Amino acid sequence: MKLIPAAALAATLLAGCASMYAQTPAKVADGVLVGPNDMTLYTFDKDMAGSGKSACNGGCATNWPPFVASSSDKASGDYTMITREDGKMQWAVKGKPLYYWSKDAKPGDKGGDGFLKLWHAAKP
Repeated sequence: MKLIPAAALAATLLAGCASMYAQTPAKVADGVLVGPNDMTLYTFDKDMAGSGKSACNGGCATNWPPFVASSSDKASGDYTMITREDGKMQWAVKGKPLYYWSKDAKPGDKGGDGFLKLWHAAKP
Protein backbone atom coordinates (compact mmCIF):
# COMPACT_ATOMS: atom_id res chain seq x y z
CA MET A 1 0.00 0.00 0.00
CA LYS A 2 2.92 2.39 0.48
CA LEU A 3 3.61 2.27 -3.27
CA ILE A 4 0.40 4.11 -4.08
CA PRO A 5 1.28 7.24 -2.06
CA ALA A 6 4.86 7.15 -3.38
CA ALA A 7 3.58 6.80 -6.95
CA ALA A 8 1.15 9.66 -6.39
CA LEU A 9 3.94 11.82 -4.99
CA ALA A 10 6.20 10.99 -7.94
CA ALA A 11 3.42 11.83 -10.41
CA THR A 12 2.80 15.15 -8.65
CA LEU A 13 6.50 16.04 -8.69
CA LEU A 14 6.85 15.12 -12.36
CA ALA A 15 3.78 17.19 -13.24
CA GLY A 16 5.31 20.14 -11.38
CA CYS A 17 8.55 19.75 -13.31
CA ALA A 18 6.66 19.57 -16.58
CA SER A 19 4.80 22.78 -15.80
CA MET A 20 8.09 24.54 -14.97
CA TYR A 21 9.56 23.34 -18.27
CA ALA A 22 6.56 24.62 -20.18
CA GLN A 23 7.21 28.13 -18.83
CA THR A 24 10.69 28.45 -20.32
CA PRO A 25 10.87 30.21 -23.69
CA ALA A 26 13.26 27.67 -25.21
CA LYS A 27 13.71 23.93 -25.00
CA VAL A 28 16.56 21.53 -25.68
CA ALA A 29 16.70 19.50 -28.90
CA ASP A 30 19.75 17.59 -30.11
CA GLY A 31 21.91 19.24 -27.43
CA VAL A 32 21.10 22.86 -28.31
CA LEU A 33 18.43 25.39 -27.41
CA VAL A 34 15.55 25.82 -29.84
CA GLY A 35 12.69 28.27 -29.90
CA PRO A 36 8.97 27.44 -29.87
CA ASN A 37 9.22 26.88 -33.65
CA ASP A 38 11.88 24.18 -32.99
CA MET A 39 14.52 26.24 -34.84
CA THR A 40 18.06 26.46 -33.42
CA LEU A 41 18.91 29.46 -31.26
CA TYR A 42 22.32 31.13 -31.33
CA THR A 43 24.51 33.42 -29.24
CA PHE A 44 26.87 36.11 -30.55
CA ASP A 45 30.39 36.54 -29.12
CA LYS A 46 30.16 40.34 -29.43
CA ASP A 47 27.27 40.39 -26.93
CA MET A 48 28.49 40.89 -23.38
CA ALA A 49 26.64 38.62 -20.95
CA GLY A 50 24.62 40.65 -18.48
CA SER A 51 25.00 43.96 -20.34
CA GLY A 52 21.30 44.04 -21.19
CA LYS A 53 22.16 45.00 -24.77
CA SER A 54 22.42 43.37 -28.17
CA ALA A 55 25.41 44.03 -30.43
CA CYS A 56 23.40 42.76 -33.42
CA ASN A 57 21.08 45.43 -34.81
CA GLY A 58 20.08 46.75 -38.24
CA GLY A 59 21.39 44.55 -41.07
CA CYS A 60 22.87 42.11 -38.58
CA ALA A 61 19.39 41.52 -37.12
CA THR A 62 18.08 40.83 -40.64
CA ASN A 63 20.46 37.86 -40.92
CA TRP A 64 20.20 36.97 -37.23
CA PRO A 65 16.61 37.69 -36.18
CA PRO A 66 16.30 38.17 -32.43
CA PHE A 67 14.29 35.67 -30.39
CA VAL A 68 11.62 38.22 -29.52
CA ALA A 69 9.77 38.15 -26.20
CA SER A 70 6.20 39.43 -25.85
CA SER A 71 5.11 42.00 -23.30
CA SER A 72 3.32 39.27 -21.34
CA ASP A 73 6.40 37.01 -21.09
CA LYS A 74 8.14 36.71 -17.73
CA ALA A 75 11.79 36.03 -16.98
CA SER A 76 12.39 32.63 -15.38
CA GLY A 77 15.55 30.92 -14.13
CA ASP A 78 18.41 31.42 -16.61
CA TYR A 79 16.06 33.20 -19.05
CA THR A 80 15.88 36.99 -18.93
CA MET A 81 14.89 39.69 -21.39
CA ILE A 82 16.78 42.65 -22.79
CA THR A 83 15.44 45.74 -24.54
CA ARG A 84 16.75 46.10 -28.09
CA GLU A 85 17.65 49.40 -29.81
CA ASP A 86 14.29 49.28 -31.60
CA GLY A 87 12.46 48.94 -28.25
CA LYS A 88 11.47 45.30 -28.73
CA MET A 89 12.14 42.75 -26.01
CA GLN A 90 14.53 39.87 -26.73
CA TRP A 91 15.11 36.67 -24.78
CA ALA A 92 18.54 36.03 -23.28
CA VAL A 93 19.96 32.95 -21.57
CA LYS A 94 22.52 33.43 -18.82
CA GLY A 95 22.66 37.08 -19.88
CA LYS A 96 23.42 36.37 -23.57
CA PRO A 97 20.78 37.47 -26.14
CA LEU A 98 19.35 34.70 -28.32
CA TYR A 99 18.95 34.78 -32.10
CA TYR A 100 17.81 32.64 -35.02
CA TRP A 101 19.88 32.28 -38.24
CA SER A 102 17.91 33.39 -41.29
CA LYS A 103 19.47 30.67 -43.45
CA ASP A 104 18.33 27.76 -41.28
CA ALA A 105 15.44 26.31 -43.29
CA LYS A 106 14.00 23.65 -40.99
CA PRO A 107 14.12 22.38 -37.42
CA GLY A 108 17.42 20.67 -36.73
CA ASP A 109 19.43 22.95 -39.03
CA LYS A 110 22.48 24.44 -37.30
CA GLY A 111 24.02 26.30 -40.24
CA GLY A 112 24.93 29.31 -38.14
CA ASP A 113 26.98 27.34 -35.61
CA GLY A 114 30.57 28.59 -35.88
CA PHE A 115 29.71 31.28 -38.46
CA LEU A 116 32.66 33.72 -38.63
CA LYS A 117 33.80 32.07 -35.39
CA LEU A 118 31.43 34.56 -33.65
CA TRP A 119 28.09 32.74 -33.69
CA HIS A 120 27.37 29.57 -31.74
CA ALA A 121 24.40 27.29 -31.26
CA ALA A 122 23.10 28.11 -27.79
CA LYS A 123 23.74 25.37 -25.24
CA PRO A 124 21.52 24.58 -22.27
